[in-house]
Amino acid sequence: MNRTTATIEREYGPFPGFDRVGGVSYDGAHVWIATGEALAAFDPKTGRTVRKLDVAAHAGTAFDGRFLYQIAGDRIQTVDPESGRVIATIPTPDGGASGMAWADGTLWVGQHRARKIHKVDPETGAILRTLESNRFVTGVTWVDGELWHATWEGEDSEIRRIDPMSGEVLAQLDMPPGVNVSGLESDGGDMFFCGGGGSGKVRTVRRPK
Repeated sequence: MNRTTATIEREYGPFPGFDRVGGVSYDGAHVWIATGEALAAFDPKTGRTVRKLDVAAHAGTAFDGRFLYQIAGDRIQTVDPESGRVIATIPTPDGGASGMAWADGTLWVGQHRARKIHKVDPETGAILRTLESNRFVTGVTWVDGELWHATWEGEDSEIRRIDPMSGEVLAQLDMPPGVNVSGLESDGGDMFFCGGGGSGKVRTVRRPK
């Protein structure tokens, strides 16, 4: 396993009016953050907040190219980012959920204390596959056919690349001391956006080659 220490490339926030960041997603132009009682979007070039949707947004966030998916308590909401309307819901896997990503027509949903990642049917909520972890799972993301997830246990966080069939850890980035990761999203290239939980920040970390 390739193991290195992450370097923080940039910090955004804290954002006015929001005191925490849970889930993180990216629509190609704006970074969406789950702040508890709202979904907000900021411009990664300027760091300025540009949108706010009044929907419950407690944990993981994902984007399928058209709709946002947002964990709110025991359900996953499908949200129209243009109108802000919740147009559908499915249940979370038993025990709630933390991180979330979209890939190839399915949702990949992390369960924090259960230490699991589930591949989920976005229409029914049916669990299609389950991967086990030995750490508390927070954010989840896919990039270039690679599955990555964040961990947060105690005061330590990591970003891990895992085998999407077996769950084996293939690479790991150790976050600096005191820097925790609540949500995780790729920019589609070499950078990860990392939600900072109660710090109210989003940080960028470079993805290893």
